[in-house]
Amino acid sequence: MKYILALDQGTTSSRALLVDHEGKIKAKAQKEFRQIFPQAGWVEHDPQDIWSSQLSVAIEVLAHSATPAHEIAAIGITNQRETTVIWDKKTGIPIYNAIVWQDRRGADLCRQLKNKGLEPLFNKKTGLLLDPYFSGTKIHWLLHNIPGAMDRALRGELAFGTIDTWLIWKLTQGNTHVTDTTNASRTLIYDIQAHVWDEDLLKILEIPKEILPTVCSSSEVYAETAVEFFGRKIPISGIAGDQQASLIGQACLQEGMVKNTYGTGCFLLMNTGATPVFSQKKLLTTIAYTIDGKTEYALEGSVFIAGAVIQWIRDQMGWIEDSSEIEKLAASVTDTGGVYFVPAFTGLGAPHWDPYARGMILGLTRGTSSAHIARAALESIAYQVADVLRAMETDARIPVQQIRVDGGAVYNDLLLQFQADLLDVPVIRSTATELTAIGAAYLAGLAIGFWKNKQEILSYWKAEKEFTPSQPREKIQKNYLKWQKAVDVTQQWEENNL
Repeated sequence: MKYILALDQGTTSSRALLVDHEGKIKAKAQKEFRQIFPQAGWVEHDPQDIWSSQLSVAIEVLAHSATPAHEIAAIGITNQRETTVIWDKKTGIPIYNAIVWQDRRGADLCRQLKNKGLEPLFNKKTGLLLDPYFSGTKIHWLLHNIPGAMDRALRGELAFGTIDTWLIWKLTQGNTHVTDTTNASRTLIYDIQAHVWDEDLLKILEIPKEILPTVCSSSEVYAETAVEFFGRKIPISGIAGDQQASLIGQACLQEGMVKNTYGTGCFLLMNTGATPVFSQKKLLTTIAYTIDGKTEYALEGSVFIAGAVIQWIRDQMGWIEDSSEIEKLAASVTDTGGVYFVPAFTGLGAPHWDPYARGMILGLTRGTSSAHIARAALESIAYQVADVLRAMETDARIPVQQIRVDGGAVYNDLLLQFQADLLDVPVIRSTATELTAIGAAYLAGLAIGFWKNKQEILSYWKAEKEFTPSQPREKIQKNYLKWQKAVDVTQQWEENNL
């Protein structure tokens, strides 16, 4: 068998990739699916769109590469995290759309729980903060707002899952209801040290245990696909949330190593080893992976809007036709002309965790052009990363030596150079571009002996380009202080936050 089939189910598209023994991509297929915005702050997907798009690209990548199914050793799954689906166990029909990680409808519930003084309890057990970002409040909303849902859940008729769980349920035709520790650690109801669904947190959020999947490691054989999909049964043997998969794909398997993924959002993870580091700076403590019975942990900072700000300029403003054109537009001016763009379209993530903040463009003058705003949009991505990294270094007490980067924006040299200048550390782009999928493939392959061990994986990572700091620190620091001032303003906009 020659390949691992990696299923990479993302926020805006589903992808399938074939990964060979050297960790290289032989072929890939991608399909976008519909984004649903019922009202301000709400973001949904149709779970059937997710399933159909993911299955179609899996079949497509085999067909277009002329790869027979018997050459596929196993399947690894990586997924958009926190996105929540509840479905009927008998029919497989979802009771409502998937509520996406970006969705903010749980903000009021989180505020109520905070006012009751419950955030320290949630943080101690899950490593997370009380924020609508996570699955727990989304599950609560579904059970309390869809007619009959709670009664059906108590009768054991419904199943909850993050997207990995939903896909495995569909691939096995309802025979397997599982998740892995990385996805479970993002639900707000999983104790990351005791490794159990926590009874106290389930009671607080009024979530019946009957709907929950079995939690497994990140690398083991969970099930086999139904024959009808690929003409033969294929073992499913790797699962990780997309950011943890990226950490593995970047070979950040040693304590203190950091990766950043520039996707729809932006996600920094630092490997903290076998001991969880609990943040004093509003970062998240999360499970990095569980392999061979051993769990490694990570500190994480999540930026909600990164590549999405470029999409906004493309789709809402119409200044570019393709996202790749943003660099040329931004580079047509030497700086932002004093403009700062805080893209808090769905609130602010780490280290602020303010669901009520809203996006703002500040410092506009008569001379401001679309190019200035485009450059400010790009710089906003790097500034948000800097906010997270500074908090991360303080929490972990580990000075970061370098950052390995991946995601859709990493071929924007203007962005990565500004990032290196701002952070004052090298920013390194890998030769491989599909690190999330590769990480999922590694997990699947390790479980079946496709790769011998983690050391073999380390040998496949190679640097393609390194961006080193080049700007005077005084200038960078002055601009960063203005950015912080702009963030403060966005947090004062909504009266709910006063």
